[in-house]
Amino acid sequence: MRPERNSRDIGFMQDKVRWGIAGTGAIAESFASDIQFAGNAELTAVYSRSKDKAEAFAARFGDIIAHSSIDAFAADPAIDAVYVASPNAVHLEQGIVFLSANKSVLVEKPLATSFDDARSLAALAATKGLFAMEGLWTCFLPAIAKARALLDAEALGRIRHVTAELAYEKPFDPNSRFFDARLGGGSLLDLGIYPLSLCLNLFGQPRAVEGRWQRAPTGVDLSADMCLSYTGFQAHLSCGFDRDGENRFVIDGDRGTLVIDAPFLKASRLFLANNGLVRKAIAPRGRGLWAKGLTRAARRISLPGLQRFDLPFPGNGLQFEIVAASAAILEGWHEHLLMPTSRSLQAIEIIETIRGLPPS
Repeated sequence: MRPERNSRDIGFMQDKVRWGIAGTGAIAESFASDIQFAGNAELTAVYSRSKDKAEAFAARFGDIIAHSSIDAFAADPAIDAVYVASPNAVHLEQGIVFLSANKSVLVEKPLATSFDDARSLAALAATKGLFAMEGLWTCFLPAIAKARALLDAEALGRIRHVTAELAYEKPFDPNSRFFDARLGGGSLLDLGIYPLSLCLNLFGQPRAVEGRWQRAPTGVDLSADMCLSYTGFQAHLSCGFDRDGENRFVIDGDRGTLVIDAPFLKASRLFLANNGLVRKAIAPRGRGLWAKGLTRAARRISLPGLQRFDLPFPGNGLQFEIVAASAAILEGWHEHLLMPTSRSLQAIEIIETIRGLPPS
């Protein structure tokens, strides 16, 4: 079903969406850099509380307006939509400001730090008749589109098991955004949301959710495991700041195994294995030096029973999300089929379910 159109925007004659960016950090820089690859979008403004940071960012990315007042930024007539690239803890606050000023929003993951806040943001967008989407850029990558097509074609047969890990070791710092609860810290919101959202994107809402989490000294989740139960299979997902993980997303079926190669959040390569030995090595529980060596070899040479799909892209990969969001806005849609706000709410609800359990 197509998303509902915003009747106020029908007849929108622009061929490009004019984007403003709220924030000047690393993800904001990636967005500003990648927008050059999006033919239906252009960058017109940036906002930071620091005038110096806003002006320095504007100088790096061309002829754009630098704002240090959020109200002036929200009211800028040269902006159609805002990419909220600010810290997690202010996603709700800033999203409300921009939606109230009749700007569409693309909010960097997570949509908000709690289910209630995310629901409030989604409800305001619906009331205003404006486009809103969580910036889960992984779901828009060409490699993920290919994985979706292989699943639709039943290339794996009946799904038996899904496993995914996203873990990067972070030195403990109680003041960093990773470990400070006031800044929306924790491994689930920072890392776990990627495998979780991709699983929801590919397979929909699970029938049941279980999990566990480990507590950091500041009280946020240092690491976590999630088990999503679907009809006929389970998805085991994990994340953490306590280790460097394999960072693959593996889907095992009764006729084939699909590996979204590491790091899957920036996927540019897929493996589809039909050979029994190869499948066993790279399957969800394929561990050890032989499995790792086989995977490394597969990245360089062809192996029998193993297809490789290389889907490289320039830049950081945010351009596909930018193109999708911009197209939806130009069409007058309230949300995008691949990342509706209802799915973002499902992800936050699952994260809150896991965090509501006693830490292990």
